[in-house]
Amino acid sequence: MRITSVGTAFPPHRYPQAVITEALKERMQDKLAMPEVMDRLHTNCGVDYRHIMFPLETLGSISGFGPTNDAWIQGAMQLGQEAIQKALDQAGLTPADISAIFFTSVTGIACPSIDARLVNRMGFPHDIKRTPIFGLGCVAGAAGIARAADYVRAYPKQYALLLSVELCSLTWQEQDSSMAALVACGLFGDGAAAVVLAGEETPHALKPTSVAEPCPRVVATRSTFYPDTEHLMGWSINHSGFNIVLSADVPELVNKELRKTVETFLSEQDMHMGQICSFIFHSGGPKVLLAMENSLNLPSGALSASWNSLRRHGNLSSASVLTVMKEYLENRPGSPGCYSMMGAMGPAFCSELLLLQW
Repeated sequence: MRITSVGTAFPPHRYPQAVITEALKERMQDKLAMPEVMDRLHTNCGVDYRHIMFPLETLGSISGFGPTNDAWIQGAMQLGQEAIQKALDQAGLTPADISAIFFTSVTGIACPSIDARLVNRMGFPHDIKRTPIFGLGCVAGAAGIARAADYVRAYPKQYALLLSVELCSLTWQEQDSSMAALVACGLFGDGAAAVVLAGEETPHALKPTSVAEPCPRVVATRSTFYPDTEHLMGWSINHSGFNIVLSADVPELVNKELRKTVETFLSEQDMHMGQICSFIFHSGGPKVLLAMENSLNLPSGALSASWNSLRRHGNLSSASVLTVMKEYLENRPGSPGCYSMMGAMGPAFCSELLLLQW
């Protein structure tokens, strides 16, 4: 099975990091004991620009879980449709060609889910199989591709689609001035990504791949759960919406566990680190990226695509690793036959890895 295409979509409202910081300081001024702390934290997030679904001046007018979630549904439908259409167009497919949709988000909820609403709007088959996923957070981009790959492994003549939509700006809580909240509102941005996966017996998988049309094969996947780490990342959900839980210990865990996880995964494939030509990793933030580089002893520039995504968009939660994958498909494909490692980490705490071959 192969990753055939990635389509991305971003809101039209794009702001420099400093502009977002000033707007948030104005909204939270009576709750910030030391506004300069927010300046320092946001400057150190490694983010130059972010897209947000609604204009900065309107964010303060949306409050409470219900109205905020309604806004999420509206934005998720818009960006989700755009990302899907781009992915289908790149692959030369239509909604009628897709047999299964996997949908992931951790910034809102809907029933019927966003994927169901898009089936109606975009004309997917009435017998399409749907798998909406909530709660995986940043790891869900890699996990979603892995689960979609599982599907097309079972149904090699079919195509599966993964859609990730994250509107992180709708989770910013102006009444929460905790350190975790101040970091989160400086790090996370809004965006969507869709990925088409082709089963081994589809025309896309059967034709020879090339540098001009790179379609990396999913060789193997691995899910790893790190026990007793639930406290590191997640949401505390109440009447106001999603309040961030984000521990400063996350980079330490990444630094401690990632290499062992990667080496175990590779050894199961009778491979080693030296055979990996590139690492396609989630843009979790400067400290997380540095921990990844340190844990794996990567050379300078090995995660440049992840750093670039962070600078241009911020951390897009589950969509981040998919935007990095898009960069590799379009501008950094591996030479035919070489291997890449795709990966992300997120709440539980857990990791998801995929071994890809170009």
